Amino acid sequence: MNFKGCSSKETKIFRRTIELAALRAVLFAAFIGTPAVAHDNGQFGDVPAPVREWFHSVKSSKGIPCCDIADGHRTEFDMRKDLYWVPVNGNWVPVPPDAVLKGTANPVGDAVVWYSVYSGQVIIRCFVPGGAA
Repeated sequence: MNFKGCSSKETKIFRRTIELAALRAVLFAAFIGTPAVAHDNGQFGDVPAPVREWFHSVKSSKGIPCCDIADGHRTEFDMRKDLYWVPVNGNWVPVPPDAVLKGTANPVGDAVVWYSVYSGQVIIRCFVPGGAA
């Protein structure tokens, strides 16, 4: 099949570009859809059971577990134009509105953010504001 006005070489380049874009989309979707594996190797043994259970039970607005205590980070936060912002590795990043879990009981009092970093990009899974929010 040759596109009108395109040479055979241009058609092959176009098809290859579309194939690569489709492959990238499939791989990205598979990568994002795969939960990060976090481990409690006993390093949280001194954390009270109710707090540990809370970290394990928190779910995103879509019902997906926010991981567990190894991925939850106590954090400071800021409000900018109706968005929460949190520091991750020294850089302030906005929290996506669908990651904010309002009305969720927070036994630690501080804000908690669950995030992963993939290829230098911060992916915030969940955010529970602190008691002052």
